[in-house]
Amino acid sequence: MTKLPFPERLKRGEPVLGDGAMGTMLHQQGTPINSCFDELNVSHPEQVARVHRAYLEAGADLIETNTFGANRYKLAKHGMESRVVEFNQAGVRLARKVIDASFREDVYLAGSVGPLGVRLKPFGRIRLEEARAAFTEQIGALAGAGVDVILLETFSDRLELLEALAAAREAAPGLPVICHMTFGQDDRTLLGDLPAQVARDLRRAGADVIGVNCGGGPEQLSRILQMMHQAVPDATLSAMPNAGFPESVGERMMYPATEEYFADYALTFKAIGASIVGGCCGTTPEHIAAMRRALDRRDAPLPAIQVLEARSEEDLFVPERPTELARKLAAGRFIVTVEMAPPRSFVPQKLLASAQLLQEAGADMVDVADSPTARMRMSPWAVCHFLQSRLHLETVLHFPTRGRNLLRVQGDLLAAHSLGLRNLFVVMGDPTKIGDYPEAMDNYDVAPSALIGVIKHKLNRGVDQAGNSIGQPTSFTVGCALNMFANDLDREIQTTVKKIENGADFALGQAVFEPGRIETFLHRYREITGTDFTLPVIMGLIPLYSLKHAQFLHNEIPGISIPNSLMSRIEAAGDDAPIEGVQIAQELLRDIKGLVQGAYIIPAFGRYELAAEVIDGMGVAG
Repeated sequence: MTKLPFPERLKRGEPVLGDGAMGTMLHQQGTPINSCFDELNVSHPEQVARVHRAYLEAGADLIETNTFGANRYKLAKHGMESRVVEFNQAGVRLARKVIDASFREDVYLAGSVGPLGVRLKPFGRIRLEEARAAFTEQIGALAGAGVDVILLETFSDRLELLEALAAAREAAPGLPVICHMTFGQDDRTLLGDLPAQVARDLRRAGADVIGVNCGGGPEQLSRILQMMHQAVPDATLSAMPNAGFPESVGERMMYPATEEYFADYALTFKAIGASIVGGCCGTTPEHIAAMRRALDRRDAPLPAIQVLEARSEEDLFVPERPTELARKLAAGRFIVTVEMAPPRSFVPQKLLASAQLLQEAGADMVDVADSPTARMRMSPWAVCHFLQSRLHLETVLHFPTRGRNLLRVQGDLLAAHSLGLRNLFVVMGDPTKIGDYPEAMDNYDVAPSALIGVIKHKLNRGVDQAGNSIGQPTSFTVGCALNMFANDLDREIQTTVKKIENGADFALGQAVFEPGRIETFLHRYREITGTDFTLPVIMGLIPLYSLKHAQFLHNEIPGISIPNSLMSRIEAAGDDAPIEGVQIAQELLRDIKGLVQGAYIIPAFGRYELAAEVIDGMGVAG
């Protein structure tokens, strides 16, 4: 059977199946992560061949050369910049030898070309003509050695990818070119470009195949591919996702997506219109084999693809995916979160370790307080960013209005969103007179209930409070404060109704010690409003630490009332009061689980290990 030219193969209708990760597999074989992987084509060809062979046996139709970083700039970091042609030609010969040995005549060889690893002007020092020369050198070597197609992949700078495409047209005028862009979690490139703009620019520049790889897992890349498809409906498309977002397990970075999950998404990509599907970081021959089986099932029904709604003719845009909190709220899942106080220094390591303890115990997320009790502490924005970027643990940012004017409030909200902080708990905040700086300014322009309205009805619709465009809508999930045990229930209910009308998505409740009083609140709410209370409540839960601690809460914190029976248990426990407090918290957690949608654990004195025991002993996290 004569192999069809690659462009003709793409027109057959059935997607071409690419291979998976090269670097992941080489690293698993023992190659240090900071090694020059491209040099292995010469020094350890058997390691590279083993990976190629595994993907061929898994059913891949398109094999990539091990040349992703074989350009003069990346090789210079290893003192090997003079070996560009040698490594690229060796990579082609090696992959071609493995393909020939497989006796498969339907396999295509793609010359892998990654970004230069240096920034181009105007954001870096490399001139466009210098970048063009480097790409031309590498692509010329790949084309001369006999690849079937050039694959430009994992580019985060749209202009650099366009420069690489122009170089491919000069150095390999007869070869088709696949152009893959990489996007962040906000569905934008490193420099802020949206998928629609990237797709249109690549199509105008003459790319044969337009697509996306790396960055995120199948769910995100399917969304991005659909945006590209809607922007350029007649484009030939390609998608090669990571095996999910990497997570730290012990001393290793692991990718969570299973082979079955990838198999399902192979059909999703096909339904969207992809002509090429494959995998990137974290994917293995097992993932590719699962995709092969799924694509080979001719009777497999394709999933229905919901058409994305375009925001404007110039900018096809869809709202970012909901946060984990928003998804669990919508699904009615029981949520467990823990309040953490930022450190009183610039050193976050102990807090990160405590957060990891809570994550391992089963906490869905953590709440990060802003200057609790008006004490000077690190910015909660920084803490939330540390937790989400280093532990991939979702956070809820406490956002007090006290001490901020409306101008600063909105700027701070945009900053939070840009850092990926999408869950907010809007609250008044503690008065400065009780803290470290009693003379500090304590004024505010907007009350919490009104700010909820600004966020939900203004920022989340793409404008600021004055009606000026902010470019695109934010996607905040917003919580409010709620005290179901207030002395003046009617006033509390009236305030809560205003927060609900302004768009609150959930409430963090005052700490509970008498679960029966929740029913009292619900009954009174129904009497006053004539409707059932439907706002999801994540109820506060404070593990008692000592008799003194319990007495302080009972006597000095508004809205907290601790029954004599619990006081007696803590007193009788003596030195074991913290253990008894954990036991009481677990009992309360069981009692409230059918009444509210979550628990908001507030550990005393930073004893996060006790919060972990509460969670670990219950197994209630959603």
